[in-house]
Amino acid sequence: MPHKKAAFKHLRQTKKRTAFNATVKKNISYLRKQAVKAVSKKDAKGAMELYLKLSSVVDRAARKNILKKNNAARKKSRLIQQINALAKA
Repeated sequence: MPHKKAAFKHLRQTKKRTAFNATVKKNISYLRKQAVKAVSKKDAKGAMELYLKLSSVVDRAARKNILKKNNAARKKSRLIQQINALAKA
């Protein structure tokens, strides 16, 4: 446990930030899974709608340093590749 007042404050802030970041990451994971399900059901339109939502959330998370820039880009890229392959077929 911290001894200084400032260290207690830092601990409180860290817990709060960690909880917020976890909810954002869970939301990203949920949206990604829903989009992959839509792709597996061959629902290109639904998958594209979910991709647009996911893209927005992932970009915001990358801007706020919740996700790293390349991690965000990779998530978006892999999903859009699946959607494009579905649209061509």
